[in-house]
Amino acid sequence: MLGNFTYCNPTRLHFGEQALDQLAGELAGFGSRVLLAYGGGSIKKSGLYGQVTAILKACGKEVFEVPGVMPNPTVDKLYEGCRVARQNDVDLILAVGGGSVCDYAKAVSVSAWCDEDPWDKYYLRMEEVSNRIIPVGCVLTMVGTGSEMNGGSVITHPGQKRKIGHVFGSNVMPRFSILNPALTFTVPMKQMVAGIYDAFNHICEQYFSGEDDNTTDYIAEGLMRSLVVSSRVAVRQPDNYEARSNIMWAATWALNTLLAMGKSTDWEVHMIGQSIGAFTNATHGMTLSAVSLAYYRFIMADGLPKFGRFAVNVWGVDPAGKSAKELAEAGLEAMEHWMEELGVARNIRELGVTEEMLEGIADGTFLLTGGYRTLTRDDVLNILKASM
Repeated sequence: MLGNFTYCNPTRLHFGEQALDQLAGELAGFGSRVLLAYGGGSIKKSGLYGQVTAILKACGKEVFEVPGVMPNPTVDKLYEGCRVARQNDVDLILAVGGGSVCDYAKAVSVSAWCDEDPWDKYYLRMEEVSNRIIPVGCVLTMVGTGSEMNGGSVITHPGQKRKIGHVFGSNVMPRFSILNPALTFTVPMKQMVAGIYDAFNHICEQYFSGEDDNTTDYIAEGLMRSLVVSSRVAVRQPDNYEARSNIMWAATWALNTLLAMGKSTDWEVHMIGQSIGAFTNATHGMTLSAVSLAYYRFIMADGLPKFGRFAVNVWGVDPAGKSAKELAEAGLEAMEHWMEELGVARNIRELGVTEEMLEGIADGTFLLTGGYRTLTRDDVLNILKASM
């Protein structure tokens, strides 16, 4: 491993079928005023809303709610949450839902007491937090983003056609997260497989970079193999607890900062995918799956040894008789076959992208330098065209 780093992840995880039993103990560490953030109402249908509010009431908490957090939280929704949090001087934001709700809670946590427009400060200028931060806790109902154990928060500005993520420091990470795999059973198949691919691509973004012998690359390969095996079970048996628990645990470790230690990271697939999401409001994991193959085939020659290693160590491709290029291509073909099994999007047309959008999507894509190739705007445009 190269370089120097400091590693800290302050989020406390409670995992398993009885994990929600730990919520009361966690609530005891915060004041009496809680902002409850959740999505479109599925937690009410499942009964989880009633369970959580009963625990909040039993703990003597005064609850203020922000329902209706959408899959791609908007800046207007952020402003709404900020108003509720600030007017009621809440002591804790409790996110109950998937990664978007967790992202949203962190955005509100840093923005409620910000004296300027948080979109400008945190998402356009990417400044660090200099104001009061409201603590966040999460009860997770859908896996994929890893938001339950990281400082990331993605917000969409529909008017500007921008979808931007800001990775905040450890002071913004959730103080605690409740992870019960059984709570994910009610997630529709399309959302489940999108979350699985999101987690897988998080690992890819950190794996396809660097040339040194890095311990985290070995961890990454194990996580990817686990996701592939468990995803195949979950697609056939969505209520298989073992498979869903492995997926949940792997997705958390895919993006809780561990895999990024001691190495550069790519994230260009996410940059392109987020720009597509700003134009289409498509499911995040599907925007990643729709451009991944075109992107990786575009950069493959620049990272040929790692793509060959990916083929052998993740997909079990036999290297005998294959050139370095043939081996790398075989790995991507194996990944493509798995994506077909999952049923994730493999072109951007099915997400609603039109030819007329391509220039704008390319303009809205951040160009990063951590991967095997630094793209130009024209490169992004060519990748988008190859993904149509």
